[in-house]
Amino acid sequence: MELQEAALADRAEYTRYKELFETMLEAMPSSVLIIDRDLRIVLANRNFYQKCRVSREAVIGKKVEQLLPEAIVEHMDLTRKLRGVFANNRAIRGERLTYRAPGVPTRLYYYSIVPFSWAGAVENAVLLMEDVTEQVRLNGEVRRIERHLACVVESAMDIVLSADSHGRILTWNAAAHKLSGYAADDVRGTLFVERLRPDHRENFLTVFDTLSTGEQTQTAEWDLLTSSGAHLPINWVLSPMKDENGDTIGVVGVGRDLSERRKLEAQLLQAQKLAAMGVMADGIAHEIRNPLAVCSSAAQFLLDRDIDPEMSRECVKKILAGIQRASTTIENLSRFARPPSTTEMNRVDLIAAIDASLDLVEHRARNQKIAIHGPNTQSPVLIRGNTVQLQQVFLNLFLNAVAAMPDGGDLRVTAGQIEGEVIVGVADTGRGISQEAINNIFDPFFTLSPVGKGAGLGLSICYSIVEQHMGRIEVESESGKGTTFRLRFPALPDEDAS
Repeated sequence: MELQEAALADRAEYTRYKELFETMLEAMPSSVLIIDRDLRIVLANRNFYQKCRVSREAVIGKKVEQLLPEAIVEHMDLTRKLRGVFANNRAIRGERLTYRAPGVPTRLYYYSIVPFSWAGAVENAVLLMEDVTEQVRLNGEVRRIERHLACVVESAMDIVLSADSHGRILTWNAAAHKLSGYAADDVRGTLFVERLRPDHRENFLTVFDTLSTGEQTQTAEWDLLTSSGAHLPINWVLSPMKDENGDTIGVVGVGRDLSERRKLEAQLLQAQKLAAMGVMADGIAHEIRNPLAVCSSAAQFLLDRDIDPEMSRECVKKILAGIQRASTTIENLSRFARPPSTTEMNRVDLIAAIDASLDLVEHRARNQKIAIHGPNTQSPVLIRGNTVQLQQVFLNLFLNAVAAMPDGGDLRVTAGQIEGEVIVGVADTGRGISQEAINNIFDPFFTLSPVGKGAGLGLSICYSIVEQHMGRIEVESESGKGTTFRLRFPALPDEDAS
């Protein structure tokens, strides 16, 4: 009785382990063939049947060379390898197999042959085949994409670089080499901040710290130091570099050389100034002719020997006042026409710059019955900027406003500071701008003026100058109801304004 119960228990345990083995075999993602010493297949798993699209009856009991194509068996030397496993009780691992069943695309496997021993003798050999067709295809695709991206980066005309979380350069493309004179091997592992002009480094470190926290893309203009010691103006777009987990591991930077753009802007600025000077010619002539006429009349009175001393003093005062008025007009014109010798930014009083620009359009505005309302404050409104360039912006806006009011109107200019921002408003009561055109007015060569009356560069240059001053320009307009431009600049910090 006890022997019978023990036999039943052994049988139950055998059945349980057999079921466990079959479950594991069916669940394996690899194809499995169990082969006996006669090289016949005694067992195969579901993965093998599905991959090869064959039935159990077509596999079990068949010899390996009957199941697999003869060319593959010979190419793999499979029969010899299987016999060697049985004879030496030693596994064969990591071999490669290319297999194609009828009607099935070619599959690529890595296979191993593992001996199954019992009581010191090899009873079966287990052939494990891992289908790596898709992995190999994906690896090839990844390599192709990597080569493509590398070609794109190396072919780009802009600087493309990457830096780690400490700011050390990891990659440096051909454009960076060409523009800076430094090869990738020269800069790899060095701090990117050391490649920038010294007075721009602090600002870069601030931006870099912001990007390190995962913030969005940042833009800035920093000069790049070249191998010759020159400073190259570069517009940078910096973005956080993230890993597969979304963690920030560095920075990717794209830099565009601004040298040619700056030269073109300077040329356009000067051309626009010359065009504006032509428009102002009659006004300037009027402003100078009037004080000269007063001076001439006063001088004639002084030639009279019988002139009263009080009258003589009055004539001298008028001569001096006329000379001073003409001198001021000429000085304003000269300051506007003379190209700046430097782009250095200094403290600028916008009220003074606005008044000087209004003086240049006053005569033309008066002839068109346009009333000018300047800023209602004499207190300085300070920003950091370039006086000549800012006067160019104001003069362009004023001339556009005057041109928009050929039958008269009001030109109103305001300026003030609100919450760390300086805002200048230029409003007219002219013909306005249609909604279709308003989105294009800052585009180069777009103009609403009649053919031959404007090149369409004025507002484009204004936009560029305001942007260089870290500001922005906004416009509101409606056909027949006038136009308002608002210029916004960062105000000077209190310590700089004092």
